[in-house]
Amino acid sequence: MLLPGVAFVLLFAYVPMGGVSIAFQNFLPLRGLFNQDWNGLENFRYIFSMPNIWQVVWNTLFIAVMKIIAGLVVPITFALLLNEVKNVVFKRTTQTIIYFPYFLSWIILGGILIDILSPSSGIVNQFLGLFGVSPIYFLGENSWFPFTMVASDVWKTFGFSTIIYLAAITSIDPSLYEAAAVDGAGRWKQTWHITLPGMQMIIVLLMVLSLGNVLDAGFDQIFNLYSPQVYASGDIIDTMVYRMGLQQAQFGPSTAVGLLKSLVSFILISTSYLIAYRVFNYRLF
Repeated sequence: MLLPGVAFVLLFAYVPMGGVSIAFQNFLPLRGLFNQDWNGLENFRYIFSMPNIWQVVWNTLFIAVMKIIAGLVVPITFALLLNEVKNVVFKRTTQTIIYFPYFLSWIILGGILIDILSPSSGIVNQFLGLFGVSPIYFLGENSWFPFTMVASDVWKTFGFSTIIYLAAITSIDPSLYEAAAVDGAGRWKQTWHITLPGMQMIIVLLMVLSLGNVLDAGFDQIFNLYSPQVYASGDIIDTMVYRMGLQQAQFGPSTAVGLLKSLVSFILISTSYLIAYRVFNYRLF
């Protein structure tokens, strides 16, 4: 039963690691992977000499960190609120509705967002117009684009996270709530002293995993929604690598960027796991 999963990981995670050597080569596709001229760290020097590299790094960090924060706060809050609902039909229906966008690809959601956020015919701007607000170009203004990416990502993913947190809540011993009620604790006190501590391990787990993606601001989403006019605030590392590697055929520099990103992500997720172990006594094994 493990064989398909192991084969998948080997084929798509370990075999491609041989291509890391391209980061240290003047790579020419026709010469093959093992018949290239090596250039040491020249590709890395070229990357850091690019005039827009630090803006791209800042865009990536800003969007990714905002997604991590919102991706923790929103589903936790919604799970706590939904847990207080006593009507089972309403509760299940709400879970299904908020979970549905998670199954849709960013190609489909991108088209939906382009329509509903259109400054001329989008339903969002039409609604804002009822209050005298001028049309906002959410996908075409640098001041709005990053926040639009964060909000739309939360809309797509928070339903999945909410179900995880609800599962964590259901695993809490009900007798703890009964004892707290007998002692005079209200719903807020029960939430603060029982529910949140009971969710602590799953919160720490998802936080540790998300910190490893701090340089992954969401290629699929941004690639389907951005345009050259929002490069100043929306161009991230992955989209820059796409343009360099596939559109401009700069295979060496683009591989070098990807290698740096993977190295930083590895350091961050290792550090976050160490902190979780030291502070919260959280362990995977």
